[in-house]
Amino acid sequence: MSENLPVTGEIMSVNRSVEKGTSKTPVPEIVVNALGVEGDAHAGAWHRQVSLLSMESIDRFSAAASGRRFACGDFAENITTRGIDLGRVALLDRFSIGSVELEVTQLGKKCHGDGCAIYQEVGRCVMPKEGIFCRVVRGGAVRAGDVIVHAARPFRVLVVTLSDRASRGDYADLSGPRAVHHMEAFCVGKRWRPQIESMVLPDDAERLRAALLSARDGGVDVVVTTGGTGIGPRDITPDVVMSLADKLIPGIMEHIRLAFGAQKPNALLSRSVAAVLGRMVVYTLPGSVKAVDEYMGEIVKTLDHVIFTVNGLDTH
Repeated sequence: MSENLPVTGEIMSVNRSVEKGTSKTPVPEIVVNALGVEGDAHAGAWHRQVSLLSMESIDRFSAAASGRRFACGDFAENITTRGIDLGRVALLDRFSIGSVELEVTQLGKKCHGDGCAIYQEVGRCVMPKEGIFCRVVRGGAVRAGDVIVHAARPFRVLVVTLSDRASRGDYADLSGPRAVHHMEAFCVGKRWRPQIESMVLPDDAERLRAALLSARDGGVDVVVTTGGTGIGPRDITPDVVMSLADKLIPGIMEHIRLAFGAQKPNALLSRSVAAVLGRMVVYTLPGSVKAVDEYMGEIVKTLDHVIFTVNGLDTH
């Protein structure tokens, strides 16, 4: 069974509190609106509007707490679930509960320590590691016994090689597969579910433009291009990307050019750019394998934060 298929569970309890830093009280129903749970202390115009914790997590914590039994709401979660492994949930996944739709915006949180009643009693808490936080996409009422559906969101990457000769089959594309390797390595150890596709195009502005627009409109998260960043007459990649960009990210490419240009002055001739198109980020890299290694080694250092930011997630 594909891990991207929807998984169905059950709402065990819905919980609310009027003060922060306290347990929540189970109630018959909560109403979710654009700010979160009506009447709850954590509602507001921010990214942690609704919190979820599984009954399985509560049961495991209770078993390890020397017989102390914890109940729904004790960990200040708004919604207690059963049947969905919240440990496999990734950022930007969706939960549906009837008409309600929630988008995952944070996995776990910083422990309040002495400000948490359970931490004071037991010396640890389950919410910082196993809690899930969401923002509201669509509101409505939620009750115990409702069905909850987890829809996994793939992390989509497109690698595009721009090369007249490689597109004709004059030689094998090496830089594109190298970029794929770096994106696969970036996803290791994360909850992202990567779907990485690649293509080889000639140095043709209209075909690149069409590919980028299709990727943006199709929900691709990251595009990495290789080739076409120089000053030759067929080098069109940065020009096409800049013509479509909603925002440019100049600092990353300026840093890379300076870092490697000190030893290799020709590296300063690269016109590589980074840009945002909608919620998609595009990085244009030179066409050599060595350049892909150098550029990707720097790009991945900020890529998590870039993805969070373009999707409106406050990670602080």
